[in-house]
Parts: sequence; structure tokens; C-alpha cells
Amino acid sequence: MLVYNPEKGQGLVEYSLILIMVAMVVIVVLALLGPAIGNAFSNVIEQLPG
Repeated sequence: MLVYNPEKGQGLVEYSLILIMVAMVVIVVLALLGPAIGNAFSNVIEQLPG
């Protein structure tokens, strides 16, 4: 007999919500710090000989 277990689906939904929230935080941090990181790499490249 096939029995539906809603708790298994609930865990999957909670896990996916955590992943979505982590992805949103990473996107916001990269959006805010992206130009600063790009400038730092540009400064390093400019100071390399050649």
C-alpha cells in the first residue's frame, strides 16, 4: 500500500528556501562589493611589469 509522507516534502521545501536565501545574500554581497573587488584586481594588474 502506498502511503503519502508530507514530512519528506516539507524538509525539501525548507532546504530549498535556505538555498534561495543563501543565493540572495551572495548576489547582494557581490553587487555591493563587486566594483571594489574589480578595482583591486585592476590596481594589481596595472602594477605588474610587462
